[in-house]
Amino acid sequence: MTALKVALLGCGNVGSEVYRLLGEQAGDLEARIGAPVEVAGVAVRRPGRTRGVAVPAGLLTTDAVGLVSRPDIDIVAEVIGGIEPARSLLLTALKAGKSVVTANKALLAEDGPVLHDAARAGGADLYYEASVAGAIPLLRPLRESLAGDAVRQVLGIVNGTTNYILDQMDTSGAGFADALEEAQALGYAEPDPTADVEGFDAAAKAAILAGLAFHTRVAAADVHREGITGVTQADIASARQLGHVVKLLAICERSDKGVSVRVHPAMIPRTHPLAGVREAYNAVFVEAESAGRLMFYGAGAGGVPTASAVLGDVVAVARNRLAGTRGPDATTYADLPALPMGQALTRYHVALDVADKPGVLARIA
Repeated sequence: MTALKVALLGCGNVGSEVYRLLGEQAGDLEARIGAPVEVAGVAVRRPGRTRGVAVPAGLLTTDAVGLVSRPDIDIVAEVIGGIEPARSLLLTALKAGKSVVTANKALLAEDGPVLHDAARAGGADLYYEASVAGAIPLLRPLRESLAGDAVRQVLGIVNGTTNYILDQMDTSGAGFADALEEAQALGYAEPDPTADVEGFDAAAKAAILAGLAFHTRVAAADVHREGITGVTQADIASARQLGHVVKLLAICERSDKGVSVRVHPAMIPRTHPLAGVREAYNAVFVEAESAGRLMFYGAGAGGVPTASAVLGDVVAVARNRLAGTRGPDATTYADLPALPMGQALTRYHVALDVADKPGVLARIA
C-alpha cells in the first residue's frame, strides 16, 4: 500500500524520540494503521548538530516551509515549540488539508481557535495529546470519551518541574533555590526556568484543558497565574503543621456564571490523592456529572513519554486519513465567559509577620 508521509518539524529531545519510535515500530504501526508510515523529511535549524538519533542527511532540511508545502506530505508532526514559525507552518499545513499533530501548548493556548478554524476549513485533523501532561491520555478522553457527559471541574498537577521542586522542599527541607538547582541538574528544569516556576507552562495547559472540558474558548490570558517563586520554607512548614502539602495546581471550574481557570500554589490535605504525587509526575482529576471523579496519573514530561503521546496522535490521524474522514473536533458552542479571580470562591491560608506586643491582633482584625 502507498505509505503515508510524515513531515517532522524539530528533532530535539522529543523530535529525536519520535523519529526513533517511528523507525523501530514501523511494522507494528503499519499493522495498527493499515498502511506504512514513513518520515519524508525532518526540518531543523542546524543540520550538522549531533542528535540522539541518526537521521540520514537526505532527510534533513532547513526549509520547513518547503517541507510542509510538499504535495506528498500527509501528516505534519510539530515539536519545535514557540509561537513562530510554528504557527505559520501549521496554518499552511491545515489549509492544504494536511493532518497536524503538535505538542505545542503555548501556541494552542495563544491561537487554538485560529488553528481549529483552519483545520475545519481544510478538512484536516488537529491533534495535540502531547501538549498537556506528556504521555498521560487526558485530552482525548475529554474530547471523546466524556463527550456525552457534562464536565464540572478539572483539577491537577500539570507541571513536573514545579512538582519536583515543591516535593523536595517538603521532603528534604531544601529552600526554593536549592531545589531548583537540583531540578536543573537532573534535567527536570531548563537553564531558564521562568516558564515553569512562574506558572506560564501550567497556565497554557490549563487553558487547553478548560477549552476542551467546557466547550468554550479559553486563552492563556483568561487564566489567573501565580508561580512558586514566592513559596518559602515557612509556607511549607505551615502546611505541614496543618496536615497539608503545597502543590502548584491547575484549577478549571464551570458554574452557571461561566468558567474559572487559575494556576497557583495551593495547600491540599495529605490524605488527598494529589498529595502523594511525587517528584516530576503529573496527575489530573476530572469531575463529571454522570461519570463522577476520574484520575489520570503518569509521566508528565520527558522525551520518550511525550514522543509516545505524539505517536498515538500520528496513528489516530493516519487512520482517519485512510478512512477519508476527520476525528472529533473541539467544540466551542457553550461560549461561556471567563470569570476573574476575584469571583473564585475558595479557602485561603493567610500568614502574617507581626510585632509581638499587646493589641496587634486587634488592629489586624
